Amino acid sequence: MTVPSFANRRPAIALLLCVLLVFAIASLGAIAPPGEWYAGLRKPWFNPPAWVFGPAWTTLYLMIATATWMLWRAPAGAGRTRALRLNAVQLVLNAAWTPLFFGLKLPGVAFIEIVLMWGFIAATIWAAWKVRRAAAWLLVPYLAWVTFAATLNGCLWWLNRAGG
Repeated sequence: MTVPSFANRRPAIALLLCVLLVFAIASLGAIAPPGEWYAGLRKPWFNPPAWVFGPAWTTLYLMIATATWMLWRAPAGAGRTRALRLNAVQLVLNAAWTPLFFGLKLPGVAFIEIVLMWGFIAATIWAAWKVRRAAAWLLVPYLAWVTFAATLNGCLWWLNRAGG
């Protein structure tokens, strides 16, 4: 039995696996929490309060997991494979951002990484659109949030650069 046929025969289990996978990636953020370093940074006027991030990311991760599941269940073909591969890359980049920014305290490197992640999310949406439009639409709020997060990351980098 191939992975896609499993996803179509056991859709509830496949959805659960997608949720577990996405939240396992999300949990990597706990390795490098914001901490005192982040609290001490100069922040732009539009920096949201800390309580916003948990509900926002939880909602987005559920949407990402659902989109992943929808793509996994789509008919086999090069388009689905492309969409799933792009999705996998953006998830790896998503997992890498928190350790770069909070763990290693490298906001400049994290900014470059989040811009790259933004590109892979956009490419995933484009590829998903050709396979399962509902999956693509589920990723649009994620792209919007990462656009905001990249702007915030860039501002934090600029406001706190050495000599700045």
